[in-house]
Amino acid sequence: MERPSIRSYSIRGTRITQAQRDAKSALQEVHGVPVTNKLLDLKTLFPAAEKIIMEIGFGMGEATAIMALNSPQNGYLAVDLHPPGIGKLLARIQEQEISNIKVIEDDVHVVLPYMIHDRALDAVHLYFPDPWPKSKHHKRRIVTPAFLQLIAAKLKPGGYFHLATDWFPYAQAMQLVFSTSDQFNGGVIAKPDWRPVTRFEGQGIDKDHRVTDLLYFRN
Repeated sequence: MERPSIRSYSIRGTRITQAQRDAKSALQEVHGVPVTNKLLDLKTLFPAAEKIIMEIGFGMGEATAIMALNSPQNGYLAVDLHPPGIGKLLARIQEQEISNIKVIEDDVHVVLPYMIHDRALDAVHLYFPDPWPKSKHHKRRIVTPAFLQLIAAKLKPGGYFHLATDWFPYAQAMQLVFSTSDQFNGGVIAKPDWRPVTRFEGQGIDKDHRVTDLLYFRN
């Protein structure tokens, strides 16, 4: 499998606690999904799920764990590259006995085209992606026209793409990207009940960051 050259993410060093490392080592085979170039059978992975939702870039897994516990009828496919966060989410899954999360450690630009069938996902969540605020780094932002095409291919018609950011210029930039697509309709919404406020978001609010939620439906 030839990996595309993607620079929409940044591995934030290697500072991982021993507990996170142990969880990652012990639990990845139990709650993780091996990276492969074969399409996943999501119905086998989540046999009882009413909806299958992909979480892209779940940070330390706090929001993903809360949503999975609050919505046991859904299956959550959590995709990230950050080793400490992966270890932390795996530990949360084990400690809280969460049965409806599976974790994939890889770049979503590889996971989506190589591992997910077209029209297989009911929803995609992208919460607080790196805004790359400097102009010279804007090309690294994950929300691009090409990325929307990829998401659109994997969403069922009527499925949704929910995004949140605490960097208002990035919210505006994302709206502009969506405005160029004929595959989605939607826009800014009030924060929905299903998205928890995490400590990360709370810290941004304390700094007077403006949080914007965007919700778009696949036509």
